[in-house]
Amino acid sequence: MISYQPFYDTLLKKEITEYQLVHIHGISANTLYRMKTGHPITTKTLDNLCYILDCNVEDILYHDKSVPPQ
Repeated sequence: MISYQPFYDTLLKKEITEYQLVHIHGISANTLYRMKTGHPITTKTLDNLCYILDCNVEDILYHDKSVPPQ
């Protein structure tokens, strides 16, 4: 299972809010909702988030092998 917990840690560390992602950087609120509920996002969105947050992919998500795919 993919976990987006590192994303929220990165937001906190970079002092960027979800509001800023939506209203300044153009990330859709639906994308943030999908991440909050553990649903997939596109690699394009992942690339955009890495650019906006100036971080690596592992700063946004990780694969938890202890939870089987649904």
